[in-house]
Amino acid sequence: MSQPRSRAVFTTRFALAALLASTLSACYVVPIDPRTGQGYPIHPEGQGARPGGSVTVITPPAPPGPPQPSVMSARLYPLNPQANKGGLITATVVDNHTGRGSFTLSYLGDTLQGEATRVDASYAAFGRIYNEVLGLNQRSFSGRRGIANAFGPKGVNAQCEYLITGPTMGTGACQFSDGAKYQMHFGS
Repeated sequence: MSQPRSRAVFTTRFALAALLASTLSACYVVPIDPRTGQGYPIHPEGQGARPGGSVTVITPPAPPGPPQPSVMSARLYPLNPQANKGGLITATVVDNHTGRGSFTLSYLGDTLQGEATRVDASYAAFGRIYNEVLGLNQRSFSGRRGIANAFGPKGVNAQCEYLITGPTMGTGACQFSDGAKYQMHFGS
């Protein structure tokens, strides 16, 4: 009889030990504040407390938006007597980085406004303004090609062709409806 009894005692002790271990495994020691008799808070209020074991998610910064428009200045130098009446002209091209932009210049007291557009090598009309302004010469065009047109309230318009060869560098030619011819230089 001693063996079944010792087995029962062993089983009972084992069950009690397992029960005690399982109940204590969910407990942890909390330091007690001697002044109040209460346990210290694990995370004091306002110092990184995370109720309920919440997870902090760090959101990566938003990707940059579309590129901002860039402004390029161009100087137009007169090439014939009609252009000499207008003198040196400063034009502004605002590139929206979409293949299109705005083109603005002042000529003989009139503000001409229009647009500038990039064209590819297959644009058949590119080179016509160059030939009319600079003469029929064999030339090769290297760089990003563009055309620009502007119109003023007094009825004068300008047609230009240009090549951008660097971030803010390039050359071009412009012909005005009153016969003025200009050579264009980009850059500051």
